[in-house]
Amino acid sequence: MYGINFNGKHSYNDFGITIADKNIGFPEKEKIKVKVPFSNVEYDFSQLYGEQTYTPRPLTYTLNVLSKKPTTEKINVIETQLSNWLMNSNGKQKLYDDAIPGYYFLAEVEKGLSFDELWNSGKLTVEFTAYPFMIAELPEGHDIWDEFNFDLDVAQPVEFTVNGTLDVTLFNVGTPSITPEIEASGPMEILKDGITYYVPTGKSKSDDFKLQTGENHLTITGDGSIKFLFYKELI
Repeated sequence: MYGINFNGKHSYNDFGITIADKNIGFPEKEKIKVKVPFSNVEYDFSQLYGEQTYTPRPLTYTLNVLSKKPTTEKINVIETQLSNWLMNSNGKQKLYDDAIPGYYFLAEVEKGLSFDELWNSGKLTVEFTAYPFMIAELPEGHDIWDEFNFDLDVAQPVEFTVNGTLDVTLFNVGTPSITPEIEASGPMEILKDGITYYVPTGKSKSDDFKLQTGENHLTITGDGSIKFLFYKELI
């Protein structure tokens, strides 16, 4: 039975609750425009710092509140259990929708819930505020064949052996740029778009080094192994 997994519990497996309706909303582009006075010219500064930004996305679910032995009191108890489960997340948590396998949302209930009660049943509507993109559960470069999606995934190596200098290409098939975690067996240098980045031994991550959407051509200099860990993000 389809449901949602959030804050350590599943709507159907833990509560026996089914989904009556849902709306997976979309983020909107945050546009920063300036119109030149007395003209039809308009300048868009939305990507002034390198990429387009997006608003949070809304996720709305309406849950059927039912009981095997329905009474008004029992329905209110179930509603209380659901409300405390959904509201008590302490910040954004992973939300899995069974109908969207392989991805999760980072979401939180920020507003109050809406409960439409009948004497022996009810409908509880909950709206999550989520990070703009859904995030892949498996990292790029995984070799789990049964989980590979021919429409959305790309097969690519993300771990390399470097003896001197090596040219590689990494693909970010998601929408936003991504900061990968890099694991290197020794100190290395990465040349990307004319800029040299210094990679220390061990695991490291820097917001200065990002993989833009599409192909990212890298020239790696060093001696040893290097691995890039990142997850695609889609609207």
